[in-house]
Amino acid sequence: MNLSTTATDLPPLPELLLPAGHAPSLAEALERRSVQRSWRARLTAWLSAYLPLLLMAVLALGTWWLVKNTPMPGETQTASAPRHEPDYAMTRFTVQRFLPSGGMRLQVEGDALRHYPDTDTLEIDQARVRAWAADGRVTVASANRAQSNSDATELQLTGGAHVTRQALAGDDAIEFKGEFLHAFFKTERVQSHLPVTVTRGRSVMQADGLDYDNVKGLLQLKGRVRASFSAPSK
Repeated sequence: MNLSTTATDLPPLPELLLPAGHAPSLAEALERRSVQRSWRARLTAWLSAYLPLLLMAVLALGTWWLVKNTPMPGETQTASAPRHEPDYAMTRFTVQRFLPSGGMRLQVEGDALRHYPDTDTLEIDQARVRAWAADGRVTVASANRAQSNSDATELQLTGGAHVTRQALAGDDAIEFKGEFLHAFFKTERVQSHLPVTVTRGRSVMQADGLDYDNVKGLLQLKGRVRASFSAPSK
């Protein structure tokens, strides 16, 4: 058997494509790798040296922003003003307040009551009030509408306002009528800037306004005054 072959009998070899220029030598490859390692080493060293400074700069920037946006003590905050709307209401009500000793101090009745939190005031329809003084004398007040402070010791009576300080033995009752009366039950005063009628016993006085202080026993009539006096009743 003849095993010899000619060159034409060999399979074709694949063509090898080499990049232009000469192939990099081992020394060049090592040099490139050394350069890469050197660059990474320098970057690592730079980060190690300057990273704390960068962190401090970011922290300082955050602190500055926080200080700038934090309100200073005493700084007025801009807020929407509360609206004048009631937060609770009652109808056909009776409210009573007592002294520490247990005695009655004040009783307030009305057809409707509304509390306004923005002014901490009470608004009462068809108000009827009874207050007891230290000497036992009772003051009765009524009006179509009343505006009161939170504990009902100060009332602004509007529309058919009527305040009567009832009589004690040897003393006549005193009565105030008008379209507006401002009654202070703690200090026992009645004031008005509108026309009023004052009746004591059989004496009647009319004026454009008044300031009555029961503690001092002083009645000041303002503006035009008309009066009819009679002897105190026995």
